[in-house]
Amino acid sequence: MNDDALAARLLDVIEHDILPLTQKGVAAGNKVFGAAILRKSDLSLVLAETNNETENPLWHGEVHCLKRFHELVERPPTSELIFFSTHEPCTMCMSAITWAGFDNFYYFFSHEDSRDAFAIPHDLRILKEVFGLEPGGYRRKNAFWSSASVDDLINKATKDVRSALEMRKAAIAAAYGSVSATYQASKSGNDIPLA
Repeated sequence: MNDDALAARLLDVIEHDILPLTQKGVAAGNKVFGAAILRKSDLSLVLAETNNETENPLWHGEVHCLKRFHELVERPPTSELIFFSTHEPCTMCMSAITWAGFDNFYYFFSHEDSRDAFAIPHDLRILKEVFGLEPGGYRRKNAFWSSASVDDLINKATKDVRSALEMRKAAIAAAYGSVSATYQASKSGNDIPLA
């Protein structure tokens, strides 16, 4: 699997599989975070999910996706899978990905994006207040997994491919901006801690 193909496929999954679920989830009062699991071998989708904090405040997009994954009757071993998150996982979700046995995760938006573009600063606040870490202070490569952003993959692409991927990325970011505006306008009526 080359980085160009992986970046293109992750953009496909966020646009066609995660975003539609997230739009429905936000309409029900949930946050804008989602996740998906893909096979490493052919990049086919195993499962996509979205945040479901209105049911349980622990059902962040990633944890809810892992819950649904473990409800599957037949599921591939995590060593054969890619974990993809719309937003850089919070510390709870990073731990869940680790405990579930994944050796990787990719993400579209950074913690700083969550704070600055989505007005959800809690990931960075928890990293700082609980762990004493500055933004980006956790180990992206460690004994359990390695992580990378979609931007990391796009930046490795050839110029022509990079340009096309950047255009798709911008369109997806704009769609998430719209979904975020809907969430921000309605969040005061939701019973979600750290809304």
